[in-house]
Amino acid sequence: MTTVASRGRAALDEIGEFFLFVLDVLASFRRRPFRWDEAVQQGWTLASVVIIPTALVSIPLGAVVALQIGSLTQQLGAQSFAGATSVVAIVREGAPIATALLLAGAGGSAICADFGSRTIREEIDALKVLGVNINARLVLPRLVAAMVVGVLVTGFVMGVGIAGGYFFNVVLQGGTSGVYVESFKTLATIPDLASALAKGMVFGAIAALVGSFKGLRVKGGPKGVGDAVNETVVMTFLLLFTVNYVMTTAYLQLFPQGTR
Repeated sequence: MTTVASRGRAALDEIGEFFLFVLDVLASFRRRPFRWDEAVQQGWTLASVVIIPTALVSIPLGAVVALQIGSLTQQLGAQSFAGATSVVAIVREGAPIATALLLAGAGGSAICADFGSRTIREEIDALKVLGVNINARLVLPRLVAAMVVGVLVTGFVMGVGIAGGYFFNVVLQGGTSGVYVESFKTLATIPDLASALAKGMVFGAIAALVGSFKGLRVKGGPKGVGDAVNETVVMTFLLLFTVNYVMTTAYLQLFPQGTR
């Protein structure tokens, strides 16, 4: 019982430290100059880490969505809406969820491993001794880079997923190209696209913040780095899916379905 209580207090302490860390990083936006060169370099590194998994996930994602929805609309006798429903499913949820998984599994863990290895080599402590603000110098550029890459990855997943859905719906399932495109225009709207891209940006920020937070607090040498990476993936997943639910609920309240 004592062990459970102590673990609960430790978890609450870590949550509090994380929110203080986030506030400190956000306050760093006021510091000048912003390291754009570091942000571009980190953005390129992050994109190179997630781009191949993104391509490998996007194609089967679009195929599975098209197959499932195509089968369902066929049973309901609404094949003409197969294209629209596939696109809406990919744009609203498929692309942001795939982006969340990729950023948490590849992006956030890469940031955590980078910071963790620097921490155990005492590079971070050396920078602090020199008076360098770690959040402004290292964390903030990674946060901005992750937000931009999150938007780009979401757009990429949507494009490949929609193209994959078109291929499987029209070519493999014998659908009509014109009907697919027309139904595409029926339900998919600009707010759907903007909401998905906003989710990608927020998910990128969460992955960068969690990876940085865990990486800068690594203890116990190389084993501690491995443990921190695992904790980063789990913690990022939990936050991303929670935030995704909140953002989806807010979107449906702001843009009620059936009123457009």
